[in-house]
Amino acid sequence: MSKEILVVDDQPGIRLLLQEIFIAEGYSVTTAETGKEALEWLYARSFDLVMLDYKLPIVDGSEVLRQLERDQVLVPAIVMSGMGDDIRNELKQYSIVREVFAKPFNIKEVSRFVKSILD
Repeated sequence: MSKEILVVDDQPGIRLLLQEIFIAEGYSVTTAETGKEALEWLYARSFDLVMLDYKLPIVDGSEVLRQLERDQVLVPAIVMSGMGDDIRNELKQYSIVREVFAKPFNIKEVSRFVKSILD
């Protein structure tokens, strides 16, 4: 059974790129455009990893993380952000955050990190 990844980003190009890469690596991928949609998926079924954009419409990435930890939905998270280092300290409060990747990120580096979490 393949590992399940939820990719959450309001930019269609990033969602599609990550989806294609992770499917090619043998993972099952679901995508969401907003934090609200991400929470709906995360409460409806189980994922092995969430790739989460920090700046999202409706419900931002920080609020998604806050709600997941509050409700003990302890899925490992990788946060993607154009702010990179600026948000690292803020995100240290969330135990589920494994890494923060600054956009634009090196896709090979992201892929290796995802593999290290899921394998």
